[in-house]
Amino acid sequence: MLPLPLRRHFIFIHSRGNPSFLPFPIAATAISTLPTAAATAAAATSISDRRRQPHPLEAVPASVLLSHRLPSSAHLCLAAHLLARARLFPHSRSLLSRLLAPGHRPHLAAPLVDLLHRAALALGPRRSALPSVVDTLLSLLADRGLLEDAVLALARARELRVPPNTRTCNHILLRLARDRRGGLVRQLFDQVPLPNVFTFNIVIDFLCKEGDLVEARALFSRMKTVGCSPDVVTYNSLIDGYGKCGELEEVEQLVGEMRGRGCRPDVVTYNALVNCFCKFGRMQRAYGYFAEMKREGVAVNVVTFSTFVDAFCKEGMVREAMKLFAQMRMRGMAPNEVTYTCLVDGTCKAGRLDDALVLLDEMVKQGVPLNVVTYTVLVDALCKEGKVVEAEDVFRLMERAGVKANELVYTTLIHGHFANKNSERALGLLNEMKDKGLELDVSLYGALIWGLCNLQKVDEAKSLLSKMDECGLKPNNIIYTNIMDACFKAGKDSEAIALFHKILDSGFQPNVVTYCALVDGLCKAGSVDEALSHFNRMRDLGLQPNVWTYTAVIDGLCKNGCLTKAVQLLDEMVDKGLSLDKVVYTSLMDGYLKQGNLQDAFAVKAKMINSGLQLDLYGYTCFVWGFCNLNMMPEAREVLSEMIGNGITPDAVIYNCLINKYQKLGNIEEATSLQNEMESVLPSCTNGDTASGSDG
Repeated sequence: MLPLPLRRHFIFIHSRGNPSFLPFPIAATAISTLPTAAATAAAATSISDRRRQPHPLEAVPASVLLSHRLPSSAHLCLAAHLLARARLFPHSRSLLSRLLAPGHRPHLAAPLVDLLHRAALALGPRRSALPSVVDTLLSLLADRGLLEDAVLALARARELRVPPNTRTCNHILLRLARDRRGGLVRQLFDQVPLPNVFTFNIVIDFLCKEGDLVEARALFSRMKTVGCSPDVVTYNSLIDGYGKCGELEEVEQLVGEMRGRGCRPDVVTYNALVNCFCKFGRMQRAYGYFAEMKREGVAVNVVTFSTFVDAFCKEGMVREAMKLFAQMRMRGMAPNEVTYTCLVDGTCKAGRLDDALVLLDEMVKQGVPLNVVTYTVLVDALCKEGKVVEAEDVFRLMERAGVKANELVYTTLIHGHFANKNSERALGLLNEMKDKGLELDVSLYGALIWGLCNLQKVDEAKSLLSKMDECGLKPNNIIYTNIMDACFKAGKDSEAIALFHKILDSGFQPNVVTYCALVDGLCKAGSVDEALSHFNRMRDLGLQPNVWTYTAVIDGLCKNGCLTKAVQLLDEMVDKGLSLDKVVYTSLMDGYLKQGNLQDAFAVKAKMINSGLQLDLYGYTCFVWGFCNLNMMPEAREVLSEMIGNGITPDAVIYNCLINKYQKLGNIEEATSLQNEMESVLPSCTNGDTASGSDG
């Protein structure tokens, strides 16, 4: 029993039989357990006698007082004051916690502060402990997640001129920041009477994590203005915030200022620096900070190594990542799930699935838990390899291991099944996902729409687009572009163009991919002038056409006989350093051959071969057709022999082109010879196939 100064307080307990308040004197001493005999005697005393007899606190155990059913919230407040005044703070907190029970919910926030204030007035300044009990109440509200109530209660305390303790304000601020309650964070910060370095650090860190660097910087300046010196935590938050946004010059400036103020960077600082410079491809600078850590005696940790492992993997330098991983273990550091997941992701993307599986096995043996991210990485890798059955096996293994599937892993698997032309299973997984109560997000709708578009189910894809609108989900550029491209391929040109205008109306700025699909679709639909208009429009917007956009326009121009403009665009591609592909060369050759311009066609062919590209089946088909159209049959047969010599098997189109031309020229012997050759090379061909052939 801890001796405390003897003080005599009174708690006024309302009697149901008498509306007046009766004095119940309580002496503030240490509370001990009431002996059984005393308890029996107390029980034998009549209620009327007990009303007339004062009960000193030393005669009442804490457990009895705390478990006693006090008549009202007002009495709880009185008792909490008295216990706090007697420095029995845990007991005071325990009583106040009763006010937050479900039965007391109507009294939350400002009314609770008013109750405590009235209790303080009733007890008087010598027996009340208003600042203490208000701080305790605010802390309890925050701990129970009643954050809005905590902010309202704090505002009411200020109105009653009861300044809250800064430490309590910081406690609430931290809870609000962790709960991402931005509006309340800003509201409460303005109410803190004397913000200290911890107050500023909480809010600056929150703003940086939210990406609001302008406000974070303004608060940083204000902090220095009011004479509150930033510490390493302040600088770490700003360095991390600016670093994640790619503001690397600002990061360097902050590091310089930090050192100038005599603030020594710690491992968190260096990890943030390494992370941001690795993230934006500045590996040499990241290594510079890594070396500096060693010079300054700052011990590297698992986070430092994991950051480098992740950076190497993202750069495709898996071998270097594995070396660093081995070095990490040699130093006695145990890789965590983040390190392993980065390596699994890197090895999967490098096509080293076997290595990824070895790493997973090692994770299990080392007792490192596989989380949903690790499983998703492996499922994604297997799907991209076309091993969708194995991917689903991993997915089921994850569920059996008790790891809860999220929207992303379902999206990955559904996308994999669509890519593998297994739409039925993809839609089955969608229903399974719905049964589990998982919500469809933009990514999942995107995967479904992409899959349906690939299956030429344009109407179903457009139906999903309508459902997104009903759910309040805003489709992105990729979704619109996929549907627009599918509409063009289905011959629904007007619907495709309408979707493009919907993209503009939705406030999106179409990107290069969108314009590429639009230009290609218009060219294939024969609307070359309109395609050229959009091609020039994208350049006016500052979007640089890529190889595929140029190729689409050049192909459209060639097919419509606009070879002069096509050659100009080809030269423009060369000037910009863009690589010309087979499609561009073949389109030009085909255009020249259709005009009977053999000289320019062969010149393009020579350029193509000199660039390291070889004619494919379509390229040879263009030359065979061109020679046949000019009745140059020996040259056409020579092209046929050349392609066979280069290991390219002619298809029915080439054979039929030659056979039909020989028949028209009356050379039945050559036609029959080619027919026999076609049947031996292409056993599936029948006489019916010949009839379907065309000479252009």
